[in-house]
Amino acid sequence: MNPGNNYGCEEKDVATYTSYRISEKIKIDGDLTKPVWEKARKSHRFMDMVTGDPGFFDTRAALVWNTDYLYIAFWAEEPFVSATQKERDSIVFLDNDLEVFIDGGDCYYELEINAFNTIYEVFFIWRDAYKKGGKFDVPEFDIYKKTALTFGGDYDRTGSSFWWGRHPRGLRWAFLDYDMPGLQTAVQVDGKINDNSVVDKGWTAEIAIPWQSLHWLANGRSLPPENGDSWRLFLGRFQKMISSGQEIQPHPAWAMNKHGVYDTHITECFSKIIFSSEGIEQKP
Repeated sequence: MNPGNNYGCEEKDVATYTSYRISEKIKIDGDLTKPVWEKARKSHRFMDMVTGDPGFFDTRAALVWNTDYLYIAFWAEEPFVSATQKERDSIVFLDNDLEVFIDGGDCYYELEINAFNTIYEVFFIWRDAYKKGGKFDVPEFDIYKKTALTFGGDYDRTGSSFWWGRHPRGLRWAFLDYDMPGLQTAVQVDGKINDNSVVDKGWTAEIAIPWQSLHWLANGRSLPPENGDSWRLFLGRFQKMISSGQEIQPHPAWAMNKHGVYDTHITECFSKIIFSSEGIEQKP
């Protein structure tokens, strides 16, 4: 039995963002000067995931949707844009990265992206929901044939929860070779990547996720969503920092709302995304 029972956040900490509907299809190229993103409501400035203090580089996100796709945009201020990981599903969080998690109740999905547009994906299923004959007992999630590891949470080094993590549900199965069908991502750098002789403005990321690829995560919800439907998403950023030649660990983590602990895998702390069928022109 898992001894931990601390989510870290309280309900008052969880941010709410309304995503408005669009009629057009967005070309995914990382360019966020498109009219649709100029009209979209940006989130507030991301905050320190543990303390809730403002992140010292400005980071914001926006979400819009149509009948086919969920679209996500990130604006990341960064004076020295850098990246090293180039191979798909390499450990992207070793770099500066932008992250999206989508909660599905008994499962959740993680996407990370760096300034090279290298992506890292993992699909998590809570171990207590993974049962013989259950909904996840399918070839796609065969723990014997897929690359699947058990996982307890981020950066937890306390004795009482070292093995299980701090979440009351305990361990998850992490499917490392999962690829979201139809996923599209792109980035653009406003500056010169990996050249510290140039002071950059930052970088942007643009993501399209087909609704029909979210069937494992829908948890009874309509695809595409209906007006007023609520999903839980983590939208965040990790920043690699070097001081006096030493890498600061752990990397500063900024998110749409406070988690209270250094752990992105607490689904109860994910932000609430409310989907509105009103057109983007009607946003407040």
